[in-house]
Amino acid sequence: MLSFLINRLWQSIVLLLIVTVITFFLINLAPGGPASLMRMDATAEERAALSERMGLDKPVIVRYGQWLGNTLTGDLGESLSSGQPVIKRVAERFPNTVQLALYTLIFSVGAGVILGIISAVRRNSVSDYSINLFTAVGLSVPAFWLAIMLIYLFSVVLHWLPSSGVGTGTGIEKFKYMILPVLILSTTTLPTIVRFTRSSMLEVISQNYVRTARAKGAKEWSVIYYHALRNALIPVVTVIGVLVPRLLGGAVITETVFGWPGMGRLIVEAAQGRDYNLVMGVTVIVTFIVITTNFLVDIIYSRIDPRVKNF
Repeated sequence: MLSFLINRLWQSIVLLLIVTVITFFLINLAPGGPASLMRMDATAEERAALSERMGLDKPVIVRYGQWLGNTLTGDLGESLSSGQPVIKRVAERFPNTVQLALYTLIFSVGAGVILGIISAVRRNSVSDYSINLFTAVGLSVPAFWLAIMLIYLFSVVLHWLPSSGVGTGTGIEKFKYMILPVLILSTTTLPTIVRFTRSSMLEVISQNYVRTARAKGAKEWSVIYYHALRNALIPVVTVIGVLVPRLLGGAVITETVFGWPGMGRLIVEAAQGRDYNLVMGVTVIVTFIVITTNFLVDIIYSRIDPRVKNF
């Protein structure tokens, strides 16, 4: 167990370092900068003074070394646009994104596994074809277009759900603000989980041990849920770790369309404002979340499948 943890920790550190190097150099070598967003009548001297005050007049490699040294001490710097600490700005938005992602993941996994089982058990039936059509549409329709259509239908025409914001109430009133964003974010995860569950279930239910369970007189629901489902979930659990980055990436579009104050909107604002420190802070935190999620998936994977011995 100790050797596995040390190996994963080393891999995580290397991966995090590579991501920060690529991100830092790309955003700093891109044309423009915070000084380019000053008022149009600003002189060249004023722009140069701003760059010097922010430390942007130094070579990129020097700035990266300074940023890395500060980050190792827990200091992600100050936002160039607002002057607030990066960690404070992230802390304001992070809970909203986690809440949205968590509800989306719960809904996607719950509905995706159930639909995948139905599609596999009733192969080549009307239910199977309908579910396959649903997943194909979900993967094909652009999220921003579908979001606008749902806002028009449920907010403008029917007046059932709010069109944007997070709400200030509690219970049902607050939950209403999450329904549309969760549905849109689910289009990036639900179809994939349905397809993986269906494919895995079709493979498992054709195995000899499933036939043996049926031959012994076990009820069909017992064969499906107790004998087949556990082994069928192995690739599903694995793909969840792959879907987390897609879920966080999809949040950029979803949060922008629905005015959801989360990490997605924050990264858009940081990129538009050439806020280098904020971009790097969000990148580090999101990368850390992805690494941690993959680590947890490995643990769950080893518990579901006894043949996998990571520990």
